[in-house]
This record gives sequence, C-alpha cells and structure tokens, in this order.
Amino acid sequence: MPAFVTTPSPAIDLATVKTRQQAAWSTGNYAVVGTTLQIVGENLCEALDLRSGARVLDVAAGNGNATLAAARRWCDVTSTDYVSSLLESDRARAQAEGHTIQFQEADAENLPFPDAAFDAVMSTFGVMFTPNQDKAASELARVCKAGGRIGLANWTPESFIGQVFKTIGKYIPPAPGVKSPGLWGTKGRLEELFGKTARQIRTTTREFAFRYRSPAHWIEVFRTYYGPVTKTFDALDAEKQAAFTRDLLALMERDNRSGDGTLVLPSEYLEVVIERK
Repeated sequence: MPAFVTTPSPAIDLATVKTRQQAAWSTGNYAVVGTTLQIVGENLCEALDLRSGARVLDVAAGNGNATLAAARRWCDVTSTDYVSSLLESDRARAQAEGHTIQFQEADAENLPFPDAAFDAVMSTFGVMFTPNQDKAASELARVCKAGGRIGLANWTPESFIGQVFKTIGKYIPPAPGVKSPGLWGTKGRLEELFGKTARQIRTTTREFAFRYRSPAHWIEVFRTYYGPVTKTFDALDAEKQAAFTRDLLALMERDNRSGDGTLVLPSEYLEVVIERK
C-alpha cells in the first residue's frame, strides 16, 4: 500500500504581511474616520477606571482617541503607532487641547519599553490587526505591571466592520495562515491570548453607531480615507469595484436603522478589561 505523503504548509511570511498592512494603514487618512470613534476611547478609559497620574500606554493609537481620553483624566500617557503620519495627527490634537503626551513610533509586536513599565495598556481597534496575534498579546502583557489593567476595544466577527473585512477578503484574499483580526472580538481567543497572564478577563458587548449622510457617503469617506478599503478599490477593475460597492451597500441596507435616508448603522464591538497577574 503506498504511503500517504503530506506536503507541509508554507511558512507564513509575517514580515511581508506587516509591511503590506502598514502600507494600507498609511494610505488615505485614517484620522478622518478615526475621529468619529472618539466615544469608544472615552468609554474604555471609564471601563479601566483610570486614575490621575497613572502611567498609560496606548498601542496602535491611530490618531489618538484613547490617548486623548486618558490625557483628559490627567494620566501620564505614552502614545504609539507604526504609522508616523497618524502619530502626527495625534500630536496635533493633543497640542490643540494643551496636553503633554509622549509620542513614539513603535511596533505593537515589539514594544520598546521595559517590563511592567505601565499601570494601564490599551488599544482601540488597533492591536487587533497585528499579523502575529500571540506576539502582540505577549507584548501588551509584558509592559503592563502586575495588578495593572489592559483595555481593548475590538470589532467582533459578526459586527458591521467584521463583515466589511470579510467582504474585502472575498475580493482580496488574506495571506494564507494569518488569523482573522475579528478573533480579538471573541472571548475564546482572548482567553487563548491572555489566559496565562491574566487574573481576570472581563468583556462587555457594546455598539458603535456609524452616522453618515447616507450609505453612499460612508462609501465615499471610507474609499477616500480608510486604508484597507482604499487599497481594495485600487486593486480592482471597474467591474469588480462596482460589485464591491454593491456588496457594501447591501451590508448597510441590512442594518441601517435611520429610516430617513441617512446612515445610522450599529457595529458591535467587545470592550475588554484584563487584570494582570
């Protein structure tokens, strides 16, 4: 009887995936979209019960929603991202409000800080997109002190944004072997990522409502400013662009609750507070 021959799966080139992701998030201007999400950062800081003077690290901070929310609570904040243009937007917002914040370009999978350097570490819709999820989670835990807290806001797989990324994958398949970012929005995956370093993991299901002039307006803004959507449109020919647009409109029509032609579209996310051992 002939032996079965198994072909090993090709190694995942995470460095290449990260480079492509960085290029995508550098495209457009995420700050235009990110600013609308400010309430998520405020809610996360309340969930973390931040105290004035706390040493706080915002990882994959984007244009600084959680950063600013922590600074408004008189915390000592360090804000990081691997897209320098987003940090500049973050810096401009902080200067406009008169906050003193440390800004540093940094990779969420290799944070340039000592062990236990922060009282609280947080990320809103940021670290969930890292290609090496285990390494990123390990870094968040490493730089958070014992008894400190890690706060996350992660889109769930079933959310509107989760479905947007699933739709993107229909046209631009993800790299083989790379785990879905939406897994960060599931309790099971969070337990896998943080179970060994957490004393407790608390999750709360929340909704963020995207409010735009119309579904077409949402597509216009995201096509222009939101890197992953911009890159998808740029990679498609005219026929597939039209099909992609129809799929996005169908997603919005399903859950739009405005009733008046504008867009009021809830997107579920998981608010996470992890107490460090």
